[in-house]
Amino acid sequence: MRRLLALLLLWTAHSLAEQPVLRFSVVESWSMPLVRLEGDQPVEGLVFDLLQALAREAGVRPEYHVMARLRLQQAMDAGDIDVRCYASTRWFNDRPGNFVWSIPLIQQRDVLVGRPGDNDAVQPEQLPPQAIGTVLGYAYGTLEPLFAQGRLQREDSRSQQLALQKLQVGRYQHAVSNELSLQWFNQGLPAGQRLQVQAVLEEQALGCMVRNDPAIPTQGVLRALVRMKESGAIDRIVQRYGAAEYSGEGLGARP
Repeated sequence: MRRLLALLLLWTAHSLAEQPVLRFSVVESWSMPLVRLEGDQPVEGLVFDLLQALAREAGVRPEYHVMARLRLQQAMDAGDIDVRCYASTRWFNDRPGNFVWSIPLIQQRDVLVGRPGDNDAVQPEQLPPQAIGTVLGYAYGTLEPLFAQGRLQREDSRSQQLALQKLQVGRYQHAVSNELSLQWFNQGLPAGQRLQVQAVLEEQALGCMVRNDPAIPTQGVLRALVRMKESGAIDRIVQRYGAAEYSGEGLGARP
């Protein structure tokens, strides 16, 4: 019995050693429900579960590289990462020539968020001059003209959660959040203390980008994502981290 167990462990170790290693990017400004970090490694969250499931489906070993949002493009250009997920084609002026896009995987919304009791719908261009809670390194296409004109000013935070916490304590009157993060933030609060959606700013599809290199199984990873989407595995991951009313329709700021 001991010999059989030793052979099984040896076979498992050998099988894992044969699996190619893929380097997945993780943005350090992400917070739950996207990712929770311990030390310098992700341990839970929607994106973490997605990447773990992708690694299993594609038969690869994941290696996570946590980095600042503003360093992502440099890392891609240098070939330092193999897979980048939770990204939109709208975030790039030019198509990255050395990466291949997956099919769209997740839909989510960017919303303008007000404080508890701010239930009235309002459009950003109707707001008086003020600071808006934003996340460092994120781009907000709908608001960029207002930022450029000086009608609104960015007040950047290191993470989406911190931006919402500052709104909650009155540092500013409005913030921008993706819908999923807002619902995660609100779900532990009494109804009278929940932050309010006042406008939908933007919707876009998110997917993954895989480095186009013969040294890695690019097409195998892309096919794995197709299978995961068609089987409903990705939608189940999204629902696992969504509030009860999350529809899975709509999407967000550039993370």
